[in-house]
Amino acid sequence: MRSKELLYNRYIKPIKTAPKAYIGVEFEFPIVNTLGNATDITVSKELLAYLVEQHGFQSVKKDEDGAHVQIMEPISGDSILFEVSYNILEFAFKKSLTIQEVDKRFKNYLTIIQPYLHHHSHELQGWGVHPHWAINDNRPVALPRYQMLLSYLALSDKEQTGVFHSYPNYGAFICGNQVQLDISKQTLIPTLNRFNQLEPIKAYLFANSTFWGSGWNTRLSRDIFWEESMHGKHMENTGLYTRRFTGIDDFINYLDRTSLFTTMRDGKMVYFSPIRAKDYFSKSIIEAYDLQGDKINITPREEDFYYHRSYNYEDLTTRGTVEFRSTCTQSLDKNFVPVAFHVGLFNNLEKLGDYLDNFSLYQKYNHDYRKMRRLFAGTTISKEDKKELEVASAHLIQMAEEGLKNRGFSEEVYLKNLK
Repeated sequence: MRSKELLYNRYIKPIKTAPKAYIGVEFEFPIVNTLGNATDITVSKELLAYLVEQHGFQSVKKDEDGAHVQIMEPISGDSILFEVSYNILEFAFKKSLTIQEVDKRFKNYLTIIQPYLHHHSHELQGWGVHPHWAINDNRPVALPRYQMLLSYLALSDKEQTGVFHSYPNYGAFICGNQVQLDISKQTLIPTLNRFNQLEPIKAYLFANSTFWGSGWNTRLSRDIFWEESMHGKHMENTGLYTRRFTGIDDFINYLDRTSLFTTMRDGKMVYFSPIRAKDYFSKSIIEAYDLQGDKINITPREEDFYYHRSYNYEDLTTRGTVEFRSTCTQSLDKNFVPVAFHVGLFNNLEKLGDYLDNFSLYQKYNHDYRKMRRLFAGTTISKEDKKELEVASAHLIQMAEEGLKNRGFSEEVYLKNLK
């Protein structure tokens, strides 16, 4: 089947035979007006200009108005950029061998950025949802990718009512803490299976995305935003995997049920209602939209799969890494805790699997990990469940500590805040 072959080439072929154990880290933070007003996006833009003009950063991308929207520190190769809107600042660190390397560079950036923002009554804060989302200017960064993304998500207004939430611009105000780890073909499936299984406990430990002013009974609104949006129209496309994989072929079969929703035509980005990969080439004509909202009919092409991307919480990238993308932005003093947690357990995978297979709460809830993730991120949890989650968390932290000690870089120090 053509779609499976294209997905295999896109995701499996780049996997290295014996990859070095690099760590890739991405942090997203809300830029918050400390006077309680909306974020002044002029301040946001001027921050990046300041870093270029005064601190030697190089401009990588400018928006259609000529403002810097992605800059790079030339020695490390780290990038600082706006994520979807001008209210969210992302740090995308070049791959490193140790957590300490990333931590040192991050602290250096903060010593420059926070004083500048404070001078303008703003600061970076550690929340998974921007606290002033309701009053901010949530326009997308003036780049085709982000303009397309928010226009695509807004298609939910034209779809069946009651299926989606009412905040299709959520990408402009949610923030995550993400880590990427190199995998081999041998470690891919165990990694996806075990960390997918771990998601309910991670929700308990790291949920930090209260949807301010909404009344939602959850500390993890990011899941709802993803899963009940156009990204989640096909359940397989976002969130937790719905089954345990038996091998790479089984994983490709799963990816074949994820969605395509964007491509390029005549040098312009277009988007369309999501189509499962397996059904893509059965379409003779696809009704798409350009960035002006005008309809354009396209015919499927193999190169459209270059723009395929799923949004699962354990996501295989096209760079031979697994990206763990379910964790909310943490408070700035606990920023590297989830990074250390993932790295440690990745290096103690067999023991992690043995423990999770015998965790009593999973039997209690019939291994419905998506349901448990929502439940354990609630503002109230039953005393019995909380007691078991506390015990499990202690065991998992110990396992993560063992995995980090085995790496030999003294990275276990980053788990102290979780203890």
